[in-house]
Amino acid sequence: MRSVAKYDMPVLLVAICKDRPTATWAAGPFECTVGPWTTQVTRPFVLGPTTVPEITDTSMVTRNPAAAALSAIVHSENRRAPAILEMAARGFLAFDPPTTKRWVEVVEVGLENTSIRKVWKALLKSLVTHYPGHRTMFEETYLEGKAEGKALGEAKGVLRVLEVRGLAISDDVRESIITCTDLDRIDDWLVRAGTVSRAEDLLTEAPEGD
Repeated sequence: MRSVAKYDMPVLLVAICKDRPTATWAAGPFECTVGPWTTQVTRPFVLGPTTVPEITDTSMVTRNPAAAALSAIVHSENRRAPAILEMAARGFLAFDPPTTKRWVEVVEVGLENTSIRKVWKALLKSLVTHYPGHRTMFEETYLEGKAEGKALGEAKGVLRVLEVRGLAISDDVRESIITCTDLDRIDDWLVRAGTVSRAEDLLTEAPEGD
């Protein structure tokens, strides 16, 4: 009620359901009573298999990505779910990377911890690298993401070695190490982290011949 008063807008309860029985139940109405009096009746707006169309056309996905994401979620228990997910993924990949990422994550969260979620993730990986070796935009984005993840893991390893040795690590040195994406340089740091006298010495070039 405070929201109604603040924004002067009506309240609509939306229920998203993946199966027909739950969708039928969620439609209500639900009555709140005190003795013989009905104080409130709630009729949720249900988005489910019978009210949300199956979107299996990539052109429809690009025109209305929100509807496509919702379709992929509510029809996830449908036997046609793999086809619906594939069209959604292909359509989302037509957008710029930030927009693609947003809608891909909306679907992934909506699928929750279900077996079809694994299908969704596998599908995206196969589509992103659909033309392996051609260095398409999405292949580069995917590979760069994997490289950055590996670099971050190894950079944390460098810091851990310095910490175990009891060396003081300034904020500047820590930032330089953790933000580095050059795997060759990080590998060099990892080797030298066990012998340097100060953490700062790690950022200098290794002596020639080492």
